[in-house]
Amino acid sequence: MGLGGIGIWQLLIILAIIMMVFGTKKLRNMGSDLGGAIKGFKNAMDEGKEQAKQEQLSDGENTIDVKAEKVEEKS
Repeated sequence: MGLGGIGIWQLLIILAIIMMVFGTKKLRNMGSDLGGAIKGFKNAMDEGKEQAKQEQLSDGENTIDVKAEKVEEKS
């Protein structure tokens, strides 16, 4: 059995009908557009991660390390 009870033959028939309705050229264009959109999304996510890392590094340069010492009072 395939996806949700649909066998391989039913999937092939559905694919053939879609190819007849839209044509191979239009399907190819839709596939390349979808691939380009996914690639653009991945690039944007990577740029966002790099920018977040740069912000964390720059925040670390602006901090001051403070050492706390216990002071005993004299009476």
